Amino acid sequence: MNHTLRVANTTMAFVVSSLLGLPLTAASIQGSKPEDVGFASDRLERINETVQRHIDAHDISGAVTLVARRGRIAHFQAHGLMDLDSRKAMSKDSLFWMASMSKPITGTAILMLMEEGKLRLTDPVSKFIPEFRGMKVAVLEERTGPAAGAPAPSTPQFYTVPASREITIRDLLSHVSGLVSGGPASTAEAAKVARKPGEKLSDYIPRLGTTPLDFQPGTRWSYSPGAGFDTLGRIVEIASGQSFDEFLRRRIFEPLGIKDILFHPPDDRLPRVATMYHRAGSTLDKVDTHERLSNTTYFSGSGGLMGDAEDYLQFGQMLLNGGQLNGKRLLSPKTVELMASVHAPDTLPGRPKGRGFGLSVQVVSDPIAANYRVSEGSFGWDGAFGTHFWVDPKEKVVGILMIQANNPNRELDRDFENAVMQAIVE
Repeated sequence: MNHTLRVANTTMAFVVSSLLGLPLTAASIQGSKPEDVGFASDRLERINETVQRHIDAHDISGAVTLVARRGRIAHFQAHGLMDLDSRKAMSKDSLFWMASMSKPITGTAILMLMEEGKLRLTDPVSKFIPEFRGMKVAVLEERTGPAAGAPAPSTPQFYTVPASREITIRDLLSHVSGLVSGGPASTAEAAKVARKPGEKLSDYIPRLGTTPLDFQPGTRWSYSPGAGFDTLGRIVEIASGQSFDEFLRRRIFEPLGIKDILFHPPDDRLPRVATMYHRAGSTLDKVDTHERLSNTTYFSGSGGLMGDAEDYLQFGQMLLNGGQLNGKRLLSPKTVELMASVHAPDTLPGRPKGRGFGLSVQVVSDPIAANYRVSEGSFGWDGAFGTHFWVDPKEKVVGILMIQANNPNRELDRDFENAVMQAIVE
């Protein structure tokens, strides 16, 4: 290609990017006119209207929304404010604590090691962490009421029985292990062995082997918000011989060109961190995140990552592409298919109708029963601070919503999905 043609093409790319309001960055996924990928531009504008309604309702201070279809970005917008006190506008590269949107990244790491033969989904956790061998299941004692004048017990009364089998890696990935999954007994016992400041996964995770399971493995679905995927992070370390953060950086983030998904933001990125808020009626109260920002040793596979929307798109698009992006393959198509298959069906106690669970992701098995405006087979997950993403293989869509509220209004997730799906016209 001669110099004149290179200059012309570069200029044209800049003009198109400017017209679309999309950043001209080194990211591998480029912008497109909505019509070129089957969206109606006027209908796609309803995303902005949807988010603004939630800003006006004081659900959020601001948001970043990103939608890609057929491998092109059709919508990328920052809304509202990232900090109310300073009136600082939200920016497209704002950083958000993603909380449990970290889990699919951890799941991908586990599946990469499975493909390499370093672990099996059926492996018991105790194969890697011996302290998990011979775990017990808590059985709550029936309360008959305290004797007259006697105070009610302040801690759950329970006894334990042997687990019918050992918990496996698949159990952890699909939340059917019962490991610190919300039951009163496991919650109380986990508090006794709580993580201490400065500890690493290798320090803390073995202690979880002393906690009772909430139910017999595989008999129900119950979300393990922290323990399950932190344990998977430790298994990644043992199976790979690398620290968890190093594995993610070298094996997932660098191959995908991801620079701003990380466990601990360096000083030069702190100005980009969106302020976290708590919804309190018609106001938003600022939440102190100093402790979270100061953690530099514990790399939580369940919820420790922060990042921006465009970088998370690289990850989501890799999954939509069957495990590869820009010539870099992380997983085979069959493994992505396995990840997005239903492992915990909606018939299992604990699962809502129409929503099964795969390996680290929720799978919409029946959109009508689930009351979701996405295609059957769509998969993804949320974060406790309001982040949300989904991959729709049928429509070739990746949708990402980034907000920062520690008690988010989940109606925004459904409203965002609706605004995206109603804009598809071909």
